[in-house]
Amino acid sequence: MKAAVLREVGKPLQIEDVQINKPGPHEVLIRTVAAGLCHSDLHFMEGSYPHPLPAVLGHESAGIVEQVGSEVRTVKVGDHVITCLSAYCGHCESCLTGHLSLCVSPDTKRGADEEPRLTTAAGPMIQFLNLSSFAEYMLIHEHACVAIRKDMPLDRAALIGCSVMTGVGAAMHTSSVRPGETVAVIGCGGVGLSAINGAAIAGAGRIIAIDTVAAKGNLAMEFGATDFIDASQTDAVKEVLEMTKGGVHHAFEAIGLSKTAEQAFNMLRRGGTANIIGMIPVGQSITLMGAAFLGEKKLQGSMMGSNRFPIDMPRLVDFYMNGKLKLDQMISQRIKLEQVNEGFADMKRGELARSVIMFNI
Repeated sequence: MKAAVLREVGKPLQIEDVQINKPGPHEVLIRTVAAGLCHSDLHFMEGSYPHPLPAVLGHESAGIVEQVGSEVRTVKVGDHVITCLSAYCGHCESCLTGHLSLCVSPDTKRGADEEPRLTTAAGPMIQFLNLSSFAEYMLIHEHACVAIRKDMPLDRAALIGCSVMTGVGAAMHTSSVRPGETVAVIGCGGVGLSAINGAAIAGAGRIIAIDTVAAKGNLAMEFGATDFIDASQTDAVKEVLEMTKGGVHHAFEAIGLSKTAEQAFNMLRRGGTANIIGMIPVGQSITLMGAAFLGEKKLQGSMMGSNRFPIDMPRLVDFYMNGKLKLDQMISQRIKLEQVNEGFADMKRGELARSVIMFNI
């Protein structure tokens, strides 16, 4: 099969022939239909997060089940599925206490003594985040995907696999936005727009979108924002504090920078919560004024929207089909696998919400 391979940090992905194994007892072979380009992939490509190489990248995807292992019970051949990097074992402490997104059990991966899921003529190929979806097929644990209704377009469904689940889940699960509360979202890419959409669905009374690209203002409004701040022209923290007369109940950082993480905390009202969704590069720290914590302000991380994806993702599909979840507006362009590097170049310019690889064009 054709796949996009990262062999060296800082270098473009290479389209190569990669061999894929047959499903083990709890594994599923999926024909990839669509895969979104995510900033998380870019972090690994540029080296801000380390990962063993060579690896087939990609982790935001949807497809159709082609084969299942002998013990698979959650999906069947022909099912349309969304994949999720939050593969869960189902029996560790995190899983048993309802925190599936925090599971790190090795049970969802193949052991060192087993044949690798992916190989090339030169040797084993590393699977990326349990998925490796920049490829024509995926071989994954059954607990890394969920079946969805077949009338859901799979290019839109793919977005739910990462950016949408991360943003909507941060608003609904991690921070538990309540009706009437105020929200600020820093960064209006795919994750930030989803956080805006999630806050709107949750009933937030005021949602302030913040970005340095003024053109994203109208898009943010489509997703549910009530206000937009062009951070390239003004002090976003000062503006938020003035607009809300003291700060917001919930702030979401969806870029992955120390500076914006600090801004998210500093625009809170007393008792507010700042949620760091973006991937701040390894080794970077944030600095906050200690006295601010006397106001019972909170700073917390959010891992993939604190998801229970087998439940959450089919519900998000229903939200889309009912017109509540905005996905059509998020897709800026549909591209071929061979255009993946051009897609990431477009992403780095900061003007697109999402590019999606389609494997049937």
